[in-house]
Amino acid sequence: MEDSWEILKLLADNTRVRLLGLLDLEELSVAELQEVLAMGQSRISSHLSLLRQADLVMDRREGKRTFYTLNQDLSLANQQLLRATFNALKESSQLKEDRIHLKRVLEKRMRLSEQYFNTVAGRLGKQYCPGRSWEAIGHFLFHLVPEISIVDLGAGEGVLSQLLARRAKSVVCIDNAQKMVDFGSELAQKNGFSNLHYQLGELEAVPLTDKSFDLALMSQALHHAKQPLVALKEAYRILKPGGRLIIIDLLEHQFEQARELYADIWLGFSENKLYQMLQDAGFKKIELNIVASEQQAPHFKTILASATRTG
Repeated sequence: MEDSWEILKLLADNTRVRLLGLLDLEELSVAELQEVLAMGQSRISSHLSLLRQADLVMDRREGKRTFYTLNQDLSLANQQLLRATFNALKESSQLKEDRIHLKRVLEKRMRLSEQYFNTVAGRLGKQYCPGRSWEAIGHFLFHLVPEISIVDLGAGEGVLSQLLARRAKSVVCIDNAQKMVDFGSELAQKNGFSNLHYQLGELEAVPLTDKSFDLALMSQALHHAKQPLVALKEAYRILKPGGRLIIIDLLEHQFEQARELYADIWLGFSENKLYQMLQDAGFKKIELNIVASEQQAPHFKTILASATRTG
């Protein structure tokens, strides 16, 4: 509607002026407005309905709650009309009291949020949180990838690399299965990645030049290597000085069926064994952590290792 004469009529009611003054300061729910103004829900809703019909306020639904705020797209004339009203009444005891109560309600809102996170402190990563998943977190973190050259060793279809290529300078995937290379190459072309390339090659004989990559990845690949130490030495060879190797693999386990089910050559690696191999390959600044434990048998655990080529 936004008719100045009609707006003047609406502003003749002090409750509506008080509502507009509060909504000019903060988006509030009906329940919060009730608490600030100490009025019943039906009375407040009735006034809000009139203000909404006049396009003075906007509303949005969030679950079962409705939030209101002042319409910021009013005509200049009507904006000036409201500002003149607020300025004329800003020293009134009633509006001052409303602002005091508003501050208390907003502090209460903040405390409720703090109380929740205080109760789950130390447990937040272990309990359900709506909308949080490792997949979502992974996509979030991929946006932090700098423009560097990456090699994905034992990449398979290169699921990680397809995501990394969105930000990285270049990504090369190495795998010893021709079908994996073909499939990955088709997927890269389909997704329009000119900086993502697939090559056939063994972990122990990577067909890439020395000191050519900033980051090397081995995601669940090392336990498929015939000679893991040789594979790590190859990773070291193709990394630039200062380049890093990131490994995700299985912690040593006793599930012998993995050899038949998943074509695993090694039944994971102990922390000590993986550390020693990285050291023997020439890496420094080695860090290892157990980052996941499966709840179902055979209870695989995942080890994350990072190491740097310093020379």
